[in-house]
Amino acid sequence: MSHAVAEAPRQDARNVAVDAYRGFVMVLMMAEVLQFPLVAHSFPGNPVWQFLGAQQTHAPWTGMSLHDSIQPGFTFLAGVALPYSLASRKRKGESFRHMLFHVVLRSVLLIALGIFLRSTAGPITYFTFEDTLTQIGLGYTFAFLIAFLKPRWQWVSLAAILFAYWLAWALYPAPGPDFDWASVGVRPDFYQHLLTGFAAHWNKNSNFGQAFDVWFLNLFPRTAPFAYNAGGYLTLSFIPTLGTIVLGLITGSWYRETAPRIPFRRVLAAGAMLCAAALVLNFTGICPIVKRIWSPAWTLFSGGICMFFLAAFSWVVDVKNHRRLAFPLVVVGMNSIAAYLIASLCGEFVEGSLRIHLGMRVLNVFGTALEPVVLGSLTLLTYWVVLYWMYRKKIFLRI
Repeated sequence: MSHAVAEAPRQDARNVAVDAYRGFVMVLMMAEVLQFPLVAHSFPGNPVWQFLGAQQTHAPWTGMSLHDSIQPGFTFLAGVALPYSLASRKRKGESFRHMLFHVVLRSVLLIALGIFLRSTAGPITYFTFEDTLTQIGLGYTFAFLIAFLKPRWQWVSLAAILFAYWLAWALYPAPGPDFDWASVGVRPDFYQHLLTGFAAHWNKNSNFGQAFDVWFLNLFPRTAPFAYNAGGYLTLSFIPTLGTIVLGLITGSWYRETAPRIPFRRVLAAGAMLCAAALVLNFTGICPIVKRIWSPAWTLFSGGICMFFLAAFSWVVDVKNHRRLAFPLVVVGMNSIAAYLIASLCGEFVEGSLRIHLGMRVLNVFGTALEPVVLGSLTLLTYWVVLYWMYRKKIFLRI
């Protein structure tokens, strides 16, 4: 294999825009404590709350909300960081074998951490592989190997991954008219989201990935046999998720190669072409844009959106030099694993403590309907203060 990540005598400056974008992604995830969808139910005629509630909820099947941009953003940025990490390790004289060992170890730790976080409320280890960290871990080692290919072959690898995955789904039988949707957890109120024609190959819990999980997940100890995932999420989504990492890898290489200049035109053009290709696939029925199963069209569409986001943060941070404005996000973005763990493990403790020590009079200062927003805002502020303390003390969790 030839090396696409060039040796560089200089030491790469830290990309603050990447940290800010990563912080934005993590804040969106942590901001679930604001419970906008719950508040929206209390204000059914208010367009502002209805919009905020919709943007903090995953799309039922096809399409994209702001909340749906969290996982691809985090995944894409893992790829963006990869060429910087490899260049740093090569400057230190690390061998390919040593780097590969570190990457495999990191992948295993990410997989294990994702399983652990999904098991905290269960009686036994809950072996599931759709968590964001687990999905990244399953594909990260492959992304590392692809990073050593020439740019042209990185694009070829991406196309091969997505086409092979699309083909497997296209060849798997689509559900027929007599399919028992109730047996796979699809309720009548979801029928409006079921796809027809060729796109039916990508329907919820009646697809190639579902068939794989019914076999694979039942190989592990379970309190009850696995029949379906209520949200439609799948283990095999790590394959097109790998495509998202590769898109980040390619974008990170562009940024690193042109530094300190920002490759705006290239990133924006690539993002536009990816989104356009995904929309064509979606509206022709060849492959719908579905985040929950990470369809190949979703990989392209969300990858393009991530490129737009990164370009926007680069413009704010590097062109307009609004680094102070970006600082609160940078604090979070530089400690993304810590932020992920805090949001996953500490929410109930922080919210319970605020209820005890502040009392309902304070939390209901704007009325009971807005209590979730007040409590969530204080919880989110607590998260940030902890991360700021870690930032000041230079405590950064790394895997």
